[in-house]
Amino acid sequence: MKYIDLKNVNLNDKNFDNEDLKFAGNVIKSGGLVLFPTETVYGLGANGLDASAVKKIYLAKGRSSDNPLILHISDMDMLSKIATNISSVEYKLIDAFWPGPFTIILNRTSIVPDTVTAGLDTVGIRMPSNIIANRLIAYSGVPIAAPSANVSGKPSGTNISDIFSELSNKVVCIIDGGSSEVGLESTVVRVISEVPTILRPGKVTPEDIKNVVGTVKIDEHIFSKIASNEKVLSPGMKYRHYAPNSKCVLVYSENNSLLVDKILKLSHEYNNPLILSATENIATYHKENLLTINIGRKNNLEEIAKNIFATLRQVDKFNPDIVLIEGVKQEGLGLAIMNRLIRACEYNYIEV
Repeated sequence: MKYIDLKNVNLNDKNFDNEDLKFAGNVIKSGGLVLFPTETVYGLGANGLDASAVKKIYLAKGRSSDNPLILHISDMDMLSKIATNISSVEYKLIDAFWPGPFTIILNRTSIVPDTVTAGLDTVGIRMPSNIIANRLIAYSGVPIAAPSANVSGKPSGTNISDIFSELSNKVVCIIDGGSSEVGLESTVVRVISEVPTILRPGKVTPEDIKNVVGTVKIDEHIFSKIASNEKVLSPGMKYRHYAPNSKCVLVYSENNSLLVDKILKLSHEYNNPLILSATENIATYHKENLLTINIGRKNNLEEIAKNIFATLRQVDKFNPDIVLIEGVKQEGLGLAIMNRLIRACEYNYIEV
């Protein structure tokens, strides 16, 4: 396994070039797996046009084959080879949000393997803004199929240290680009009857999309379970995700005092509770001698989004018998944060 340290790369350098990254591109092209950074989370990448290479992703993650993957591209020429019949609304969204943390579900061409799409006629496509990811794709010369870099069900990796022990023996190459900028996977959208529908919320919010095309819908399954026999258009919709080993309960109230009181009451029902708390409430829990992990400042959703997966990964170190998590308001970036937390809690949600 080759380790490539690019933590100190200037991500704004448009002329960035790196021989080690060219090596990693050749690994992708020849059918190997590479761990690589993006602006959202780390990806586990393979040649998205090579069915055998894509199967390695599913095996490495223990991922169900009915859970489709996203293809990552470096330029619009790649898009034309893998997608067809792109509408004017879809182009508006692409123009507005690429490169960036935005995936759009499009009609696929015949060169995209069924292993990528789980047999669907559509495929999710994204153009990362992270310069390391973008160059890796360009050097490989192919779209890179890449889910989040983690064992299926576990929190996504936002640092190499989070995922090294899980995946280092399953890849040919690891690219360390430091901490992920966003910390949550991309927004996933499918345009249905000219209306963008959010299948998975992310950094690009409903408000952002509405500002571009004037309308947006949110899929009903963002906060509810999907039947086991139902097909999904996007990753992150069907299976248990982002979860520590311990039972988790998500608690939310618009009134912070009610929120803290409810969590304190719940904590007294367990022997070893752990609380994932906003910075502002840490001192209150400490007065009760409760173990806490700081998820970030309540009024800074970008900070919470960046911290949430790394925080969830810390949980198992403490072996709690319950994890009580403070929720945030379900608007803007808060929609994506709550989507991830509700799934981590397996829909154990209390609103007060």
